Amino acid sequence: MADDPVNVERAPEAPTTTTTIIRERGSGGATGIVMALILLILVAGGIYLFSQGTKSETAKDDAISEAANRVGNAADKAGDAAQNAADNLNKNENN
Repeated sequence: MADDPVNVERAPEAPTTTTTIIRERGSGGATGIVMALILLILVAGGIYLFSQGTKSETAKDDAISEAANRVGNAADKAGDAAQNAADNLNKNENN
């Protein structure tokens, strides 16, 4: 009886599966919000400074225009005075 084969029954093997979960960490919601706020503040500051520069340029241009008008008016008055002087000189010579 020692030569009789021994039958051993095995339970069927369950298939082996591996599940891998990958989680990616982002920069975080709070960091993104803070960066967006900083960017918004910088853009608003740039717009404000640009508008102030434009107002300054406009004021300077207006001042130059006003000064040019005053010089023109003074030149007109000087021309009129010279014309009056020439007319008076001509009247005196003719008399």
